[in-house]
Amino acid sequence: MSELVFQDIPDVELLQYLGRGYLKQNLLRAIRLWVWLRSLYGDNQDGVVLDDSFSYADWRKAFFSPTHPKGEEIPLVHDSHCPCTKTTTQWLFSEKTGIVASQWQKSILAHTAIDASALDKLLQQRLFGVTRRSLQADLEILAELGWLVYKYHKYYRVCEFPPRPITAKYDISITKISAYELNFMHEDLAAIAENHSQKINGIQRFFLKLDYVIPRDTLDAVEDLECELRQLWAKTPVPPIKLTYGSAKLGDKVDCIVYPVCIYYVQRAVYLCAYGQSPEKDTNWYNFRLDHIQSMTSLEWTNPDLPVNLQQQFKQASLPSPDYIALEMSKAWGFDFYLPSQLMLLRFEREFCDRYVKGTERHETFKEISYQQVEHLIQREIKQPQQQQTLLKVLRKRSRTDAYYQVFIRYQDHQHRDNNIIMRLRAWQPQVEVLTPWDLRQSFATDIATQFQLYYN
Repeated sequence: MSELVFQDIPDVELLQYLGRGYLKQNLLRAIRLWVWLRSLYGDNQDGVVLDDSFSYADWRKAFFSPTHPKGEEIPLVHDSHCPCTKTTTQWLFSEKTGIVASQWQKSILAHTAIDASALDKLLQQRLFGVTRRSLQADLEILAELGWLVYKYHKYYRVCEFPPRPITAKYDISITKISAYELNFMHEDLAAIAENHSQKINGIQRFFLKLDYVIPRDTLDAVEDLECELRQLWAKTPVPPIKLTYGSAKLGDKVDCIVYPVCIYYVQRAVYLCAYGQSPEKDTNWYNFRLDHIQSMTSLEWTNPDLPVNLQQQFKQASLPSPDYIALEMSKAWGFDFYLPSQLMLLRFEREFCDRYVKGTERHETFKEISYQQVEHLIQREIKQPQQQQTLLKVLRKRSRTDAYYQVFIRYQDHQHRDNNIIMRLRAWQPQVEVLTPWDLRQSFATDIATQFQLYYN
């Protein structure tokens, strides 16, 4: 028998992992897989006596009572001592597990879309009162997740557990779980969510509304991709992937081989930040919108088709991490962190700025400066003499009492710019004027002239 002992607690994160990202739909299966692992790798109390290689029939014989049916139907209650009669509640909440029922249920209700009455019904169901085919599928899932190896028509226990979320003992309060799970959000918003995620006197008082433009008919595909990525990130090493991507910019689909780093929700959609090949093959990085990914295939690091930059990073053990992306985004405003950074100078109407811009947080480099500082920056940063003189003339026609701001943005040219910043600037029009970069200023002038013709006519 394997010397490894499985003592993990079925908290939300572990169950989310066992449910492969679909906890609401797969809660009972996730809990059942947890019991499977206790039976395969448990101590003397929980584990069943099995050889290190076994078939489904071997496990069934060791786990259930001798009278347990061997057919394809859901087993009837045939023996009060057979494990197939135990409800989910009986598996979860006992002296042996030490799990506090009320605390566990609160954490599930807080982090899934399951309501209390539906959860109660699930907990009263017989956890192993399922078909043989369902149990066989459980074994296949455990093999896919790396808990078993299947070969020669037998399942083999592993010598090392795969990476997974771990809670050593069940002493985490619902507040602590919430704080951990919300750490990907802005700290102020996470604090609000943590403090107000629970109902107050039975009424939900906090709501988070986000614009999400992913078409409904692609939601399942996006969820599948998120689940696949989660499984890939649990592997060591994380493998490269081949994407077939529908590029809006190119107006065509293109294949890209990349290393998946992390996913971000930014301005109405979810993106995969990946290193390797971009659709235009002009940068090492790219943010792939998930609903535009048409297919994703895992590759081996020995694959000869891997781009050179990816091979080098792997051989040097220097594959990028999410921390790198966060650092680059802190240097300049914009999600397209791989574009060059440029200084942008802005002028706001004073009253508008005082009401809607001053005191807001846009980016670490977004700050108000004086009229004299703007003049100095134009003289220092604009190298083309004619552009510099034109901007200085423009500035001298502007009021010294207006509000002037500087910020570093991700911008290369009209074709390579962060569209989220462009949309923000357009939302501020006509109370904002872009002074620099010069070609961005010219682009706005052209757009405004075109728009004027539409309304003037």
